[in-house]
Formats: sequence, C-alpha cells, structure tokens
Amino acid sequence: MSLPRLAITAGEPAGVGPELIARLAAMPIAADLIAITDRDLLARAAARCHLALDLYDDDGRALDTRPTGALRVHHVPLGATENPGHPDARNGAHVIATLGAAADGCMAGRYAAVVTAPLQKATVIEAGFADFTGHTEFFAQRAHCDVVMMLASPELRVTLATTHLPLREVPGAITHALLERCLRIVHHALHTQFGIAAPRIAVLGLNPHAGENGHLGREELDLIIPLLDALRAEGMQLIGPLPADTAFVPAQRARYDAVLAMYHDQALPVLKSEAFDRTVNMTLGLPFIRTSVDHGTALDLAGTGTADPASLLAAATMAMALVARSAPSQH
Repeated sequence: MSLPRLAITAGEPAGVGPELIARLAAMPIAADLIAITDRDLLARAAARCHLALDLYDDDGRALDTRPTGALRVHHVPLGATENPGHPDARNGAHVIATLGAAADGCMAGRYAAVVTAPLQKATVIEAGFADFTGHTEFFAQRAHCDVVMMLASPELRVTLATTHLPLREVPGAITHALLERCLRIVHHALHTQFGIAAPRIAVLGLNPHAGENGHLGREELDLIIPLLDALRAEGMQLIGPLPADTAFVPAQRARYDAVLAMYHDQALPVLKSEAFDRTVNMTLGLPFIRTSVDHGTALDLAGTGTADPASLLAAATMAMALVARSAPSQH
C-alpha cells in the first residue's frame, strides 16, 4: 500500500514550525510528508537543528516508503528571509498561501490530510488580512462549511462552541442554532472519524454551577436544556448541562467520549495542564482531515534548534490514524 500523503504547513516562518518539520522528517514515520512552505526556509531550519534533510519537489507520485530524513516540498516562496524570533509582516501573504494550498490540495484529493504548525496571527493581520482569526476559521471559510474545534489527548476530547471570542461576547454568541450545529458535527465526527458507535457527549453549562436552577443565570433553563432534550429525543446520548468545575473529575469522565464547552478557557486549561505535549488540535466538520500542534510559535526558542517536536508528532500520528479509519473515498 502507498503511504498516506500528509500535507504539513510550517506556519510562522520566524517561529519554531520549520524546525519542528525538519525534526519530524528525521523520524521513521510511515507517511509521505509534503511540506508546504519555502524550500530554503526548511534547509536553513534543518541546519539549525544539525540535521541532514533531503528535500525534493513534490511530483504527486504515490510512495511505498519514505527514507528517514527525506521530505517532499510544495514550494511557496517567502516574502522576506526569516529572522528567527522576529515575525515579519512581509511573510503574512506567504502564510495564507500555504494554508490555501493545503486546503485546496486536500479537497482535490492530492493529500489525505493536513497537519499545521503554529502561526502568528498578528503577522497575518498586519500583512493586510484584517479578518484573519486563525487556522480553524480560515479552513472553514475555504471549504464553505461549519466546523467545530476539538482538542484531543489520549485521555480527553474537548470541543468548543465558541473559539476566539472576547469573554463578554460569549453569552450573545451561544444560540440554539449554534449549539445544535456543534453537537451534530461532534456526534458525526465521533462516529465516523473515531469509530464510536454510540457517542456520548457531555455539555457544560455556561454559568457557574450550570446556572444553579436559574439563580446564577438562565441560559441553561431557557436554551441549553430544551435543546439537549430535543436532541435526546432523536437518540443522541447527551449528558448535562454539567457544572464545569466538576465535569472533569474521574467519575464524570467515565460517562462521556467528548465534552462540548461553551467557550475557549472553560475547558482547555484542564486539558493543557494534563497533556500539553500530547494534545492535538483538530477541526471537525471539514471535508478533509486537519490536525495541528497545540502550542504557539515559541518565538523565544526559534532559531535555537531545540524545540520539542512531540506535539507535531502527535498531530501527524493522529492524522495517520484518522486517514486509516476514513472511508476509501476520503483517502
């Protein structure tokens, strides 16, 4: 069988992404790795890591094996030579171009999945892409679909109803339509991508103590509970709304396969404090598989050649597992 073709974007050129890709390529991973970035950027990153990296243009051919240290490249030129640790807005368009090439390649069937290294949002915004808010939103717009962010470790899967919003905007963003869409996407992904026959989803309340029966807020009574009851009537196994402060104790975790949190910082501190280097960021609902590291650009480490590739390895490994489980038409 041919190796799964994983497109890997390098993210912020001045961050650790290029060095992480060089380190990943040096590992004996049973995947055809195609880096979507600047070829010379990768060569410089490999030199900083003291790695011998063989770079080849991607000709689209299927491979049965990949020699350790070999990496195929879809070349996207930089706007300016990188200065590790110091992002340059002249490279913002380069970052956007790599993401577009990865998404379009997946949708065209050239890649089985895309794995993304971290980017610097400020660099992209300063380059003139004022509406850019992150990988998740970019891929959703590119593929014209609704998505849900999931962060998964070997022990816990967390999904988010809202992502990169100021906290004061969260209550207004939580609507019946949003929650229903999120729950349907998560339920479908747990069944089709993770192979769970009857997914169990825990839903967190928005307010402390899940509203304390209306005394600490009415969103649970007026919105969340009626929606959960309606979806339960369709056969979904939904638990909650649960108070966030006790939802992650061991006795509760045994009851569910994934959690839907109402906002970014409601659940992610638990996950990241337990498994920071083993957590993978996924985008559910896309017509292709997308996984990512769960850390930032680490500008303070960029250029030193010492950044730990554990999270990128976890992201690539999960992408390979999801590809293996997917239907033949998605390969």
